[in-house]
Amino acid sequence: MKNIPDPNKVFPNEKLPCLCYIKNVVKNPNIIIGDYTYYYDSEGADQFEKHVTHHYPFIGDKLIIGKFCAIAKGVEFVMSGANHRINCATTYPFYIMGGDWGNALAPVTKELPLKGDTVVGNDVWIGQNVTILPGVHIGDGAIIGLNSVVTKDVPPYTIVAGNPAKIVRKRFDDELIDLLLKLKWWDKSAEEINALIPLLSCSDLVKVKQEIKNLLH
Repeated sequence: MKNIPDPNKVFPNEKLPCLCYIKNVVKNPNIIIGDYTYYYDSEGADQFEKHVTHHYPFIGDKLIIGKFCAIAKGVEFVMSGANHRINCATTYPFYIMGGDWGNALAPVTKELPLKGDTVVGNDVWIGQNVTILPGVHIGDGAIIGLNSVVTKDVPPYTIVAGNPAKIVRKRFDDELIDLLLKLKWWDKSAEEINALIPLLSCSDLVKVKQEIKNLLH
């Protein structure tokens, strides 16, 4: 067995104490993280859960992040609990203040503008200080530029940036994107991925395309 990093360790590399496999530190059952996805923050890489805000149990929405994602410091996931009703005379959320006001919660919950689960695919790179709004789905292989505010879904293998985030370009041509989505290398065993690293790290995309075709046939 080769010396493959252990996905169940909190800090996989002792030389990089700011890098944390976040699936091993989150406590909230509504935050689901895939193997090898890391968060990097010099001020406390194991504090990722603090960057998932307005995540209230009575809402029930989930944050689901795939495998092999790279998440930089300052990334904020704003969940559905941040939304207020705007279809009545006030936007003030009396119903979360407790006491007699809290009795209004049940009927109000049905009227909240809930966006559903927030989902990040596999092999996604999220730059520093990105804010991701409720219910957004980010496709496999996407890149989110630093300081972006992601307000809507991001297609697979697409680069987006800005506030609000807009498409900059696709990372590859449609044929290679389709091949990568069929390969789903992130779902393979650690040993298989280890053998694929030379291919996954190759910048000769013509060669990559042909080798993936060979693997799929």
